[in-house]
Amino acid sequence: MAAQEFLQPALAGLDPTVGGVDPALPLYATTFVVVDLETTGGAPDGGGITEIGAVKVRGGEQLGVLATLVNPGVPIPPFITVLTGITQAMLLPAPPIEQVLPSFLEFVSDAVLVAHNAPYDVGFLKAACAKHGYRWPNPRVLDTAALARRVLLRDEVPNRKLGTLAAYFRAATQPTHRALDDARATVDVLHGLIGRLGGHRVDTIGDAIEFARAVTPTQRRKRHLADGLPRSPGVYIFRAADDRPLYVGTSRDIATRVRSYFTAAEKRARISEMLAAAEQVEAVECAHSLEAEVRELRLIAAHAPPYNRRSKYPERVVWLKLTDGPYPRLSVVREISPGDRAYLGPFTSRRAAELAAAGFHDAVPLRQCTHRLSLRTVTPACALAELGRCPAPCEHRISPEEYDVRAVTPFATATTGDPQPVVDALLARIEALSADQRYEDAAVLRSRLAAVLRAAVRMQRLAALSGLAEVAAAHPAAGGGWELALVRHGRLAGAGVSPPGVHPRPTLATIRATAETVPPGHGPVPAASPEESERILSWLERPETRLVEMSAGWSSPVAGAARFRDLLTKAEGAASRQLWSERS
Repeated sequence: MAAQEFLQPALAGLDPTVGGVDPALPLYATTFVVVDLETTGGAPDGGGITEIGAVKVRGGEQLGVLATLVNPGVPIPPFITVLTGITQAMLLPAPPIEQVLPSFLEFVSDAVLVAHNAPYDVGFLKAACAKHGYRWPNPRVLDTAALARRVLLRDEVPNRKLGTLAAYFRAATQPTHRALDDARATVDVLHGLIGRLGGHRVDTIGDAIEFARAVTPTQRRKRHLADGLPRSPGVYIFRAADDRPLYVGTSRDIATRVRSYFTAAEKRARISEMLAAAEQVEAVECAHSLEAEVRELRLIAAHAPPYNRRSKYPERVVWLKLTDGPYPRLSVVREISPGDRAYLGPFTSRRAAELAAAGFHDAVPLRQCTHRLSLRTVTPACALAELGRCPAPCEHRISPEEYDVRAVTPFATATTGDPQPVVDALLARIEALSADQRYEDAAVLRSRLAAVLRAAVRMQRLAALSGLAEVAAAHPAAGGGWELALVRHGRLAGAGVSPPGVHPRPTLATIRATAETVPPGHGPVPAASPEESERILSWLERPETRLVEMSAGWSSPVAGAARFRDLLTKAEGAASRQLWSERS
């Protein structure tokens, strides 16, 4: 097995988000286990370890030592014997690795693992655990070689080899290619490197591990922006020197999330540019994750931060509606009004609205021309009438009453009730095209069908929620108690958390007394952005969420668009597979 196969799993141990040691623990209070292995020189395949040396230290004091030879079960290559002095005769009475691992794993528990070129040692140890059925504890790992690359300049040491660093820091024990000697030398190197970290404002084990990784100078210089932030759910705002919001985000743990922007895991170019301009981070604590998500959406909509890509312009939605006057047609508009006869939306883009409109044009005989027609004056018909794609109301070939029954009513019914006639018509056309082996044309109609169903399902779900004057709901909190939300006309009006062991009714009463007043309005999203109402819907529809009180019954049409969700999923899945095939 190639060593490269174990490189990435080994690097997982270098992740500061794993392990049981608190990353905020000061370096002087951190327990380190400095380990070194001698091996047969092969790949980390679960064996090959010939010697383990480990030293446990904290605050500069030695707490314990573990050292043992290990019988690898295979012959020792001669060059390894020459390098280390370990012979086959020395290893014959030694215990195999499966007998050594329990003691070693107990020795490193609740400590930070330290090694020079840590991925190599960690790779062998993880492979041995996997082969012999031991759970790797995934401790936090500090690599002294990587740390030296960040701390020491080239004119101080010519390289970062253990022998070079041990000599530079005047280690009491020089490395000899024996595990315990090399581990003791690494202890002195570790202490020397920690002494240099204070000048870089690195005081905790989490900071030290991140400092050893490949963070940019900007991340290192600006990491103090994460100091003092709360470890609670909420919204964080990166601000420029002029207090202008640059980026808005949300997290269940603000402090941890903001710190992640200053780690090697953050590689997005636009975020690096944002960090260079940021001068402060503001935190807005929230009761729970739903309130944080909603506040994030509202702040992005209000300030349009330049480094946020999504949710910046919620007002740029469009609608598909029937025009007024005789022989209505479909029109893409920015706003709807109470006088509109029927409409569908909101759509996030004009292209999406036009795709749904094309689906309706394929299913029902709505006219597509933009002329304003008169019941008295005849207008020459276009090519669509000659092709049988339009009933030619411009030439009065169809009465207003028949046009209403055949074209207008199916659209109006599909948007607020049953889209069955539209779905049946589109499916019939798709089947006919497929029977004629016109698969590309059938795929186009399938995309239009998906656009129609997607918009109808979305609008009917939003309308069902926004039609309720008030909904009070509760979700179990992670630490006990209940997360409470008060929703009015699809808008989050109040939020809070009731403590564990306390009945949530008094907290809910307080939330209601201080909640935002939300007047009713027109349309499926009269009081909030579509994204906010959808976030609320997702939260309300979780299996654990309980509906506490409602001003009226919450319902959707029995024969509504939601019953075609399986068909919509199949249509979207087929479209995705086709796109993947075309790109491959």
